[in-house]
Amino acid sequence: MTATAEAPIKTSEIPSFDVTLRILRVDPDGTPDHPAGEEYWEEFTVTAHGTDRVLDALHMIKWDMDGSLAFRRSCAHGVCGSDAMRINAKNRLACKTLLKDLNPKRPITIEPIKGLPVEKDLIVDMEPFFASYREIMPFLMASGPTPERERLQSPEERARFDDTTKCIMCAACTTSCPVFWTDGQYFGPQAIVGAHRFIFDSRDDGDWDRLEILNDKAGVWKCRTAFNCTEACPRGIEVTKAISEVKKALNTGVI
Repeated sequence: MTATAEAPIKTSEIPSFDVTLRILRVDPDGTPDHPAGEEYWEEFTVTAHGTDRVLDALHMIKWDMDGSLAFRRSCAHGVCGSDAMRINAKNRLACKTLLKDLNPKRPITIEPIKGLPVEKDLIVDMEPFFASYREIMPFLMASGPTPERERLQSPEERARFDDTTKCIMCAACTTSCPVFWTDGQYFGPQAIVGAHRFIFDSRDDGDWDRLEILNDKAGVWKCRTAFNCTEACPRGIEVTKAISEVKKALNTGVI
């Protein structure tokens, strides 16, 4: 019996619908209708299919309607984390959010993530976010001689920090935090998650160096346990739990 490949699904066989994207825009150079730096809303209507994501709609707008629209994207598969934005007032990855799940009968609002300076349209300056991450020393600090192969640990030791290894640095958690929006000093949830990944790693010896940093006025004690960060994480990391574990280590002196 000769095996035959299944016929590819034709786009025409997937139901289509019109959807309007209402995008918050800003141009540092200004436009004929808007002064430099002025925020304004602009609407675009595209024809989409049930398999299309918000990122697909943004591509339609940029490629076919307005090439000046600015946003970040890279892998388009939920791995790089570069296309985090506020979609219907919630932080999400545009490449993982299906249009059909957002009630496309109503305009879908798209905004840049909050708490970071906007450079243009949906692009924000990520440097303050990465500066906080660098400050917690996100690298293995191990003492003693370098082993010939690898530094071993048990499955139980690995499981202790497994959840926080999933972070893709999208900033969705940090920029969903009300304290981060208003404080100006708070490291933010992601930096604490990044520190957690090494604090509870049995191979690392820099745990108390990081805990001392997070014990600062800009550290974990700024957290108000709003759970916004956990809800926003596209990888399902229990961010609030990780922050609580760091607080507990500081309170008890036990890791």
